[in-house]
Amino acid sequence: MSFSDKVVLVTGAAAGIGKESVKAFADQGAKVVLVDLDIGTLKATAKELELQEGNYLLVAADVSKEEEVEQYVQKTVEQFGSIDVFFNNAGVEGKVLPITDYPAETLDLVLNVNVKGVFFGLKHVLRIMKEQKSGAVINNSSVAGLSGSPNVSAYIASKHAVIGLTKAVAVEVAQFGVRVNAVCPSPVNTRMMRSLESGFSPDDAEAAKEQLTQTIPLKRYGESADVANLVLFLASEQASFITGVACPVDGGLTAQ
Repeated sequence: MSFSDKVVLVTGAAAGIGKESVKAFADQGAKVVLVDLDIGTLKATAKELELQEGNYLLVAADVSKEEEVEQYVQKTVEQFGSIDVFFNNAGVEGKVLPITDYPAETLDLVLNVNVKGVFFGLKHVLRIMKEQKSGAVINNSSVAGLSGSPNVSAYIASKHAVIGLTKAVAVEVAQFGVRVNAVCPSPVNTRMMRSLESGFSPDDAEAAKEQLTQTIPLKRYGESADVANLVLFLASEQASFITGVACPVDGGLTAQ
């Protein structure tokens, strides 16, 4: 799956699934645009991945603020002239609490990043893709967008919303030759899962991890590369007839 001379924009690019996806696209020849909150962290990521000068752009932005989303899109087009692939990946987990105890400010954070951030990204990137009459978008949802779980109501609501946006927008932009899909990872070995494990079992986070692992038929967490591989496929011409799907990458979790 060559992405030679393709322009790939990734939000939440400084760590985890986002960083692994940047690496995968860069390895396949893409020009990559890394968006995250902190420019220092982005610089460290670019150095770690040994990205080639002239083939990448770093943009610090808060995806929950529309004007900053518009800016990262503008900077990408100014630098590289187009956007061929958009991995709409940035997200936050919120807190592990019953809905009756859930703080309004944390709900706002989760919905602002996970829903508004995805919405604003779609709004401004798709303007470019519609004009060029091509493009592939992959939104990062979750198995939490496919089913329910106690004590993470805000996160689950936000990830269901991402799947709804994916389906609605896929139908809307298909006439322009643009495809929109979602990936739905199970627990993945990232900082986010360390935070959730501690929330599920404050006294023994490792026990929470083991319990979650046992719910997955393949008996392991996913790795960021497992998700990145699916993102690359959905972005590629090999997936040219796939749009509007929410594709699990979950070790069989949602097959049960």
